[in-house]
Amino acid sequence: MLENYWYIACRSSAINKRPVALEAFGRHLVAFRDGKGRAGVLIDRCAHRNAPLSRGKIESGLLQCPYHGWGYDADGVVQSIPSSPCGGKTGKPLCVEAFACVEQDDYVWFCLSDKPEIEQPPAFPFLGEDDWTTFRMDNVFAGPVETCLENFLDCPHAIFVHHFWFRKPTMKPVRAVVRYTEDGAEAEYFDEPREGSVVWTMLSRQKSTMRHTDRFIVPSTSRVDYEFSDGRYYVITSVCTPINETKSRVHTVISFRYGKLGWIVRLFFEPLSRWIIRQDVHMVAMQQQNIDRFGEPRYAVIPQDLLYKRIVRWRKVIRQNQSPPEAGEPDEIDLRL
Repeated sequence: MLENYWYIACRSSAINKRPVALEAFGRHLVAFRDGKGRAGVLIDRCAHRNAPLSRGKIESGLLQCPYHGWGYDADGVVQSIPSSPCGGKTGKPLCVEAFACVEQDDYVWFCLSDKPEIEQPPAFPFLGEDDWTTFRMDNVFAGPVETCLENFLDCPHAIFVHHFWFRKPTMKPVRAVVRYTEDGAEAEYFDEPREGSVVWTMLSRQKSTMRHTDRFIVPSTSRVDYEFSDGRYYVITSVCTPINETKSRVHTVISFRYGKLGWIVRLFFEPLSRWIIRQDVHMVAMQQQNIDRFGEPRYAVIPQDLLYKRIVRWRKVIRQNQSPPEAGEPDEIDLRL
């Protein structure tokens, strides 16, 4: 059932002149754009002799197989067979499996089901709005989607993995309110310390107050909002595409409201963000390597793992086609950061 949702294949600009190979849910796919400008996602296997279509090229508006030159449109239908006198019109249409595909927010999205759970992919917040500046990141994590989601929405790890860069261990008491929502779960933090952090020293005013909310959006999106009383706002949205059971590709969009100085802030905020996410990539890889070494994961879960149980439960009910969790009363949890 998780395959019934929208996932990101690649940036729209990546397929303007060439096809792009990708893997999702352990299946090998190819994304490309045909002569009519339509984006398509097909199974990466020619119907003729099983050659990888991703190794071919775009010729006369068709995805051309590198072996015998068979040409496919965005619907996966063979429109050209160079060796055939009829040029590809063989009576019964020849085709390969094609998947639902749309372009949105400069990304090519696909769904492996012909009946997506939602009509359109979720939109990235504030993208392209006035006074907002945006940059994007694309990373492969050596861990499953649930591991990535927890990492992105977990504050305590930042004290140790991103020590000094993002958080300093003040060990001050913090109150969090955690709740299920109609499309996932969220945690809101109160009285959160910011001192000793390179990020917040550079990007926020000391006297401003901060509202911090972490949000899980089914089935594989995380969103982190930092809203300040002086009007500054930072939002980090990450969409996870499962490559296989132990590897994920993550497309991250970071947007922030800093007015006309946004482009200057980006000069140091973007490389700093890339450095921080590389630390997460390294930690998740170490975690998965140790799970592989011992043969299975064994997790101890405590209340301060705020969203982990809710992420796992949501994805389980989707996978088993059960009723979603009810958005009931919030839980208040104390932790130290």
